[in-house]
Amino acid sequence: MRHLIKRISILFAMAGVAVLVGWKVDAEPNRTTLPELAGLVHYTTVRRGNVTEHIMTTNEAIQAVKNGQPAPDGTHFVLVDYRDGEVYRTFVMEKGSGWGGDYDADRRTGDWQFQWFKPDGSVNMAENTARCQSCHSSRADEDFLYTLDALKEFDGAVID
Repeated sequence: MRHLIKRISILFAMAGVAVLVGWKVDAEPNRTTLPELAGLVHYTTVRRGNVTEHIMTTNEAIQAVKNGQPAPDGTHFVLVDYRDGEVYRTFVMEKGSGWGGDYDADRRTGDWQFQWFKPDGSVNMAENTARCQSCHSSRADEDFLYTLDALKEFDGAVID
């Protein structure tokens, strides 16, 4: 009996590995757009080894956060990911009225949607946007933002 249970367990484990090896999660089309970066405010920079991330948003979002309010609908937060001084990719989270309804409750991050873009501005369908939602969901009490404190502290000079 113990051998039978062990064999069944091994078969289930092998089947699970086979499924995971064949399973690739990619980006999905959604409502997120790549805004004109010139109209945004670069408020903080994050550095990790050869990666430099410039994070920016709108003046309206900065003022709302400083006033203790959530970012308004229509807000873009943009992270431009530089590797060795070159744009590697751009990450965008955008908020729209009712956009959370596009997802099941377990994937919802308020009304925020996320997308990765290639340096040429096209959607990078090889990136996994569900991973973005999963990570940002831990920040529900901070309007799903990782840089809320930097926004509150921003005084016109980029926080580095």
